This record gives sequence, C-alpha cells and structure tokens, in this order.
Amino acid sequence: MKIAVILVNYNGRQYNEACIESLLVQQGGFEVKIIMVDNASRDGSMQILQERYGTDPRIETVLLDDNYGFSFANNVGIRRAGEWGADYILLLNNDTEAEPDLLVRLMDCAVRHQDCMIVPKIFYSDHRDVIWSAGGDVSRWIRKVRHIGLDEEDKGQFDKERQIGFATGCCLFLPKKVIERADLLDERFFLYYEDTEYSFRLHRMGIAMYYCPAARLYHKVGASSKGADSPLCAYYIARNWLLCNRMHLGWRFPLFLGYYGLNRLVCCALWIVQGKAALVQATYRGIWDYCRKRFGKSQYYK
Repeated sequence: MKIAVILVNYNGRQYNEACIESLLVQQGGFEVKIIMVDNASRDGSMQILQERYGTDPRIETVLLDDNYGFSFANNVGIRRAGEWGADYILLLNNDTEAEPDLLVRLMDCAVRHQDCMIVPKIFYSDHRDVIWSAGGDVSRWIRKVRHIGLDEEDKGQFDKERQIGFATGCCLFLPKKVIERADLLDERFFLYYEDTEYSFRLHRMGIAMYYCPAARLYHKVGASSKGADSPLCAYYIARNWLLCNRMHLGWRFPLFLGYYGLNRLVCCALWIVQGKAALVQATYRGIWDYCRKRFGKSQYYK
C-alpha cells in the first residue's frame, strides 16, 4: 500500500522538521513518500531540509518559483503522488505533529468506509489535551461550518467514529478514487475555504466524510496565516466565504448574504473600537475583489 503525504511549505522553517520526523516513524509497514511542495519560501527552510533529508528516498521536494497558494501547491503534490502511484493521499499541514499510529488508524477507518474522505481528531500542539477539531458540521440554512469540540478538554466525549459534514484542510486522508471522482482543489481560493468548498463538493457528489477519533494529530494553529487576527486572514475570509457559498448554496445564497453582511458589519465595528482599521480595510478589499471576480493571490496581502 502506497501512501503519499503532501506538505505545503511557505516559510515554515520552525515547523517542518518536527512534522517530517513524526511521519518518518509511522507504524504499519506502508510505503510512504513525503512530498514537500515549497511556495518560494525565503526563510532558508528548504535549504535546511535539503541538507538534512536530501539523500532520503522517502522525501521529495518540489520548488515552485512563486507563492501560488495552498490549493495550487497541494494540487502539484497530488499530481506528483499520482505519478508515483499512490493508493492514498494525505494532505497535511506542515505545522502539525502526528502520533506514530496516525496512518494505521486512518487506513483502518478508510477500509471500513470505502471511497470516503477521513479526518483525525486534532489537538492544539501546545495544549495536547485540548481539542481543536473533532470533525466538522454545517448549519442547515446558511451552510456555515464549524469545528466540533473546539477548545474543549478531551474527556472522551468525541470518541465515536461518525460521518461529518465538513473536513478541515489541516489533515485530509483521501483514496485516489475520491480524487479521481471529485478532482483537485479549487485554486481560486489561494488560502482559506478551499477545504469548505471541497467538503461541499464531495457532499453534493454523494461522497461521505468520516471522523476517525483513534487517529490523533497536534496542530500549531494559525502558523501558516500569521494568525487569525491579521489583514491577510480578514481579506481571504471575506472574499472566499462569498465565493464558496455562491458556488454551493443555490436558492439559499440571498439568505446567506443577509447573515454575511451582518456578520462582517459586527466584526468591522469591533475592529474599529479595538483600533484595528487594517482589518476593516482588508474586509472591504476582499468583498470588492469578490464583486470584481478577482480570485487567486491577492495583490494586497502576500
């Protein structure tokens, strides 16, 4: 059984080695290849990886000439995994660390639920008994996604394997048959909501998603986007939330727009009170670029 693990790197010098080391000691006897796709990092991270792992056949690096975004880089990795002949593909954030049995547990779940996408139980890296995501669900009318169990201490309350409505892009375990049916990630998103769109797409196609609590992962939340309270984050959320829901809500989209407008107004009001005018400006720019159909990489936030 061949499993390709796709890691996307963008100035992740402080995260890469811990993630890779946790993958190199995985149990199960699978043939594992780690494909690191670099979005033109400038922190020397790829030079460090070349020096440490350059002769290891289990690790392959792909160097892009610019930062093309999370979706594009993952798609490059997926195509390379296909050329290698991977049976399963794990899309994984490089700011994570896996338990040694992560792949075994994910594979066990994948065998029980044929041709489905699988996600693990994800904890905060600095509070390893606190849950960041125990799968995700989606609200009925406006299709807003949320992480189940967010910020809850793990007491076994989410130890039941179950079908879910939303899968976070932090860690997605996919049989090649699912990718062949559903295609690749949508590169218009660049950053944020590509996982939501993919979850909605799979749901529409009748492809199930399952939460596997026996598989455990630790996540350094916000490492790839400079934190949730940043103009970059505010811009891509404002723009991509609209794009994703316009694609998938159909007749419910006007209802969502009412909620979206109120939600962004409240956020902007709070940011003004807090003296964070840059977040308000980023939100305006995100909405304006959505209206002009300017997607992909922002000209403002890089």
